[in-house]
Amino acid sequence: MKLPQIPVLLLVGLSVGCATTPAPDSNMVRLCDSSGCEEVDKSTARFDPSSTVPDADPEGRMPALEKLAKEDPRAAHDLALRLFRGDGVRRDSYQALQWMRDAAERGDLGAQKAVGRLYLTGLEEMGSDPREAEKWLTIAAGRGDKEAEELLVEASAARKNEDAAYQLRTRWRPVFYNSWYSGYRYYWRWSSGRWIY
Repeated sequence: MKLPQIPVLLLVGLSVGCATTPAPDSNMVRLCDSSGCEEVDKSTARFDPSSTVPDADPEGRMPALEKLAKEDPRAAHDLALRLFRGDGVRRDSYQALQWMRDAAERGDLGAQKAVGRLYLTGLEEMGSDPREAEKWLTIAAGRGDKEAEELLVEASAARKNEDAAYQLRTRWRPVFYNSWYSGYRYYWRWSSGRWIY
């Protein structure tokens, strides 16, 4: 009696697959990538975060976006977001702020609001600058952006507090310094090899 060919081929395929698969080990795991598969210990760490963001853009997308960003403020806005997020490029918050500010200066409403918010809250090592935030949020609010109007109230309050603190420092600093240098007397003095009260 002749067996049908399909089951015979299936049996041959299964026996070949089983012959190349090692017996399972509880401490091993099978990892596969474009170069093939291998069994590795479960405690092995292989993730390299730098491999997720290429150093070179082989397709030229980012240089093309940078060129477009010089012509169109919306592209500058997008480039700033990509630099801030590390989307397709290495993360660079300084360059992100530069491109976002460039887009804002050329009239992009979203960039004006974003720059105002960044100056209001600060960004990483950059502290807040309520006066600069108020400037950008005033522009965005003047163009009808409701969120910018709400943030403008906060920026104005922060600027007033900053102005009050600045005025206090500039008005009273000379008086305080003068007191430290000549207005306060010493309680103790050194005499005959010891401190005397």
